[in-house]
Amino acid sequence: MIRKILLAAMVATSLGTAAIPATSAVVYVQTAPPPMRTEVVPSARRGYVWAPGYWNWKNKKHHWVAGSWVRERRGYSYNEPRWVESNGRWSQERARWTRRDRDGDGVPDRMDRHPDNPRRN
Repeated sequence: MIRKILLAAMVATSLGTAAIPATSAVVYVQTAPPPMRTEVVPSARRGYVWAPGYWNWKNKKHHWVAGSWVRERRGYSYNEPRWVESNGRWSQERARWTRRDRDGDGVPDRMDRHPDNPRRN
């Protein structure tokens, strides 16, 4: 019985210390991404948002990732991935969801009494 408890404790401890790769690490590259490819966007799907294709950095070069449908998140806007140049180096901003703010006043639409007027909250 004690052996089983010790074994379970050792397994739990080893799982708790497992290394998890950092997915949010910023990678800088010297090579600009190629021009975007033209994609034919399929007909709209209820409850989904079209995520256009983009260039991803993998194995020391750019690889095209085709567009796809992603499940919609109510109250959020989808921001597609993009490449940003700074001092001759390129970094990729990953896709993300941000709270909707149609008028750009910093107040999310769900809390904004006047979501189409940037001068009134």
